[in-house]
Amino acid sequence: MALEQPPKRIAELADQCVQCGLCLPACPTYALDRSEAESPRGRIAIAAALARGAAEPTAELRAHLDHCLGCLGCQRACPAEVRYDELLIETRALLGPAPQRPRRLLGLLQRPGLLRGLRRVGTMLGAAHWLGALARRLPTGSPWRVALQMLPGTPPAALPQGDAAGAELALFPGCVASVEDAEAQQAALTLLRAAGYRVHVLPAFCCGAMDLHDGEAAAAEQAAERVRQAWRASGATRLLSVTPGCLGTLRHALSGVPVLDPLSLLAERAERLRFRPLPLRVALHLPCTQANVARSEAAMLQLLRRVPQLDVVSLPRPPSCCGAAGSHLLQFPGRAAQLREATLRPLATLAPARLLSSNIGCRLHLAAGDEAAQWTTQHPLSLLAQQLENSP
Repeated sequence: MALEQPPKRIAELADQCVQCGLCLPACPTYALDRSEAESPRGRIAIAAALARGAAEPTAELRAHLDHCLGCLGCQRACPAEVRYDELLIETRALLGPAPQRPRRLLGLLQRPGLLRGLRRVGTMLGAAHWLGALARRLPTGSPWRVALQMLPGTPPAALPQGDAAGAELALFPGCVASVEDAEAQQAALTLLRAAGYRVHVLPAFCCGAMDLHDGEAAAAEQAAERVRQAWRASGATRLLSVTPGCLGTLRHALSGVPVLDPLSLLAERAERLRFRPLPLRVALHLPCTQANVARSEAAMLQLLRRVPQLDVVSLPRPPSCCGAAGSHLLQFPGRAAQLREATLRPLATLAPARLLSSNIGCRLHLAAGDEAAQWTTQHPLSLLAQQLENSP
């Protein structure tokens, strides 16, 4: 069936591409398949054809678009400055959600109150002892199997508590991150207060990132409006998220508002932070969104290097997306596992005591890999807060 009234915006964005191919070395899916259709310029050509009515959205064509991780390594490498993020969002909105999108599972993950309640019940029932066996009974390609295998055995930390009214910064907890990464959010508050900042914590809810990138345009706009309402009520001047995967969506919802990674602000006042020595080797995984959206890699390394005796080694760079990519690991678990294996392979040589990653989806995905089983995973902010000498 042909698309109705294909938007001109997609064709205009596609026309910026000069088909030079400099994006290919930065594309994880091209490295995986060595297929032009699985490359950025191949997807741009498909999007342009769909937008102009020159092609119909067959299952085969849309599969290449659905496979895209949205890592934006191509956008950073592009000499023509193609706005690939906008093109991908617009095209997926045009096509609508993929048939294999696990709506019920994602609906659960987007409701932090329900997710936290279920995690508490699971802890009381000793789920850590039987959840793995339950997951293995599910079909190999089941998104529920993937989700259960990633679930941490430890109960979630308490939600962080912010400062009173008048705070200059607002922290966005998110959905899954507010449950599974609450420790990192509390660590951010501890470090920011030590650096002299006042932080207000917004209510926990989904920013709409998975909906926006999966083509659920109406649901994504509803989430964006909720973000705008919470932001206006906060009275803050800058918004923060410890989850790089939320930053792009928050910026999309709040045009003109500074939306930042806390690491960037902490680096600006790094001289106020003193850390205890930690004689340990840690491997640092850089999420795509931290490298290509937050652009906070230098700030993170600056802060980690202030911890005496800490040996920080970085995992290799692109094309090195771990395969988590929002809901990608649930929709395409086989492809996600291949990308994870390639990301974790260097750990055998690096032999770290811990694996650091700032994005909760990446960290849960990496921790579920066989190669990562012997290493503790942690948010860099959690490590920094644990070693902080001058806690407020």
